Amino acid sequence: MSDKKHLYVLWTNDNPITAEKMVFMYTINSLIHGWWEQVTLIVWGATTKLVSENKEIQKKIKEALEAGVHVTACKACADQLGVTDELEKLGIEVIYWGVPLTEILKNDEKLLTI
Repeated sequence: MSDKKHLYVLWTNDNPITAEKMVFMYTINSLIHGWWEQVTLIVWGATTKLVSENKEIQKKIKEALEAGVHVTACKACADQLGVTDELEKLGIEVIYWGVPLTEILKNDEKLLTI
């Protein structure tokens, strides 16, 4: 069995139903039930805009943060879509993710893409 206990979730699908019924359901429950020791949710692409505009998704972000999910977003995407400030106000870390994502892939970490 692998000793890797950190799950990275790369969220690029801006469908609110997918967000609620998969992304947040799984990330939050993963920590609550101890399926993973750490969960990082990476908000990338169109999802940055969804998070900045959708109040229900913002509530889910807050729930995820309270459950211990590390929520972070792609700075290049957020800057290009003009939503960086909104994401940071929600408590989301906004950083450039190209190099870190490449390292996750090269290190064969656990990455779920949605």
